[in-house]
Amino acid sequence: MQQQFEAERQTTESLEKSRGRIERRRLISTTAVNEYLQWPGTAQVCQMARTVTRGTETTIEVHYAIASVPRSMADASQLSAWWRGHWGIENKLHWVRDVTFGEDHCRIRTGTTPQVFSAFRNTAISYLRSLGTTNIAAKLRENALKVNHLLANLGIV
Repeated sequence: MQQQFEAERQTTESLEKSRGRIERRRLISTTAVNEYLQWPGTAQVCQMARTVTRGTETTIEVHYAIASVPRSMADASQLSAWWRGHWGIENKLHWVRDVTFGEDHCRIRTGTTPQVFSAFRNTAISYLRSLGTTNIAAKLRENALKVNHLLANLGIV
């Protein structure tokens, strides 16, 4: 079993230094345990270990995942890139909705109104991103003072 596991295992590592920290990521993927799992569509099983060092403090996080994409379509490096890319969505969309637009504190709770407001927020974020905006909060403050200019740019007036 150990030899089979070693033969069907792939590993990739990355190192990133930014924002005053050193982050080392190591992803191990295997197909050896697929037949033992009773999970439909399992093609690979992954372990992601992240070691983050800030000054003298080091933390280690270990996460696991089941992937339905076969190794022929995504090796360990591709799975690691997808895993990392997931956080881009979290940081660029969900965080903006929660913090900049205050979605979590919004008291609209009944009917279809929450979905409508969510659609408006997503539209605003998408529009601003299409203009190349990197700081949504700053752009919102800027446009709050120039409503007529904003409405003209949107083609409303």
